[in-house]
Amino acid sequence: MSENSVITESGDKPVEPTALDQLPFSRFHAKITAMTLGANFSDGYALGIIGAILPTISVQLGLSSFWEGMIASSALIGLFFGSLILGRVGDIIGRQRVYVLNFALIAAVSLMQLWTPNVMALFVLRVLIGFGLGADYAVGPTLMSEFAPRRQRGAMLASLTVAWTVGYVAANVIATYANTGDDSWRWLLASGAIPAVIVLVVRIGTPESPGWLISKGRVDEARAIVRRCFGVELDTSAYMQEGESVGYKELFSRGNRVRTWFGILFFSALVLPYFAIYTFVPTILSNLNVENADLQYLILNLFLLIGGIAGIWFVAKMPRRSFTIVSFGVLAVSLAALGALSNMSVAAMMIPFVIYTFVMSAASNITQVYPPELFPTSLRASGVGLLNGLSRIASAAGTFALPLSLTNWGISTTMYWLAGVLLLGMLISIRWAPETRSQNLV
Repeated sequence: MSENSVITESGDKPVEPTALDQLPFSRFHAKITAMTLGANFSDGYALGIIGAILPTISVQLGLSSFWEGMIASSALIGLFFGSLILGRVGDIIGRQRVYVLNFALIAAVSLMQLWTPNVMALFVLRVLIGFGLGADYAVGPTLMSEFAPRRQRGAMLASLTVAWTVGYVAANVIATYANTGDDSWRWLLASGAIPAVIVLVVRIGTPESPGWLISKGRVDEARAIVRRCFGVELDTSAYMQEGESVGYKELFSRGNRVRTWFGILFFSALVLPYFAIYTFVPTILSNLNVENADLQYLILNLFLLIGGIAGIWFVAKMPRRSFTIVSFGVLAVSLAALGALSNMSVAAMMIPFVIYTFVMSAASNITQVYPPELFPTSLRASGVGLLNGLSRIASAAGTFALPLSLTNWGISTTMYWLAGVLLLGMLISIRWAPETRSQNLV
């Protein structure tokens, strides 16, 4: 009998404690995955709806190019502050409370968009929605990764991006065909409250992360949660009771700074072109002189969805490092090809655009998987929040710059500099990307 064995109340038979990441996939794992998937669907819907209806809003509110960029990037600005602030809060007070309460804010503010009186009010509301979403970007994958079995962790986390993509595509399709002009854009924006309310309701009662509880010295509470949710005794021998961390400064300490900088730079390089391009797909198709743009838009959204699903398989089967480097390379070549073929036939232009769409959607899965694996428990929510927050500043900058770039430099040059961002991401990954696939999250 090991020194950690537990004697049950019903007899003398010892129960060997089990490591949380060695448990088989169970109903509880499916439940917490579904709750987080619902949040990512809501996230994708809230961020996707704005791109499809932005031309209508621009006409209705008389937006300049400056305000188009500001409205398009508003939620991303909120995501920066939400991820940065509430990610740190998640390391201090726990994952569970942030995980539940952020969707109360998202639901309420989403509904308020129905009565927005002017562009400034809309900007503020979208920033607040992004603030709430930022909490989920930091805490959602963190909580999920700390419950996940090691063998299924990659697929579970990667599925979050698929749910986000489903929400994003659903928003694009609904807005394309339900945007009838006049005030329909208000109802479309406010419809984001529906999935947010559903997520809020189903998350009530979510347990706290056992790993976080142990890191704060609350071992008995952690054991009780594992006993209740999984019916086993928790092996705590691998966990460290780390106490209070010193905050973001510790992320840049000697032991953490390489992983922190890699996370910031790889994440930012990947999502900057993504948000810039997919917020303005209708505008880009117009600049490419594509006929039947609605059909091409639907085709791109279809490959966005297929790529996200395929990405789950790639993340589960491939090493994290190799997947990231190869993805950056293919994406950079695709955008460079799109820039070079911008004056060619629709078929010639759409081939690299479709390849980019498919691979970008698949590659985006790694942004949910890598960040939680880069940091120890006491810093995990802060680290994931920092990476998400700073990457959203990059996304907001790209989203703001894209319409200005198209106006001043044209489609080819715009695609070339976006390809350059992806090439930089590949070089950073070659230099710093760690392999974390088999890592134990304690």
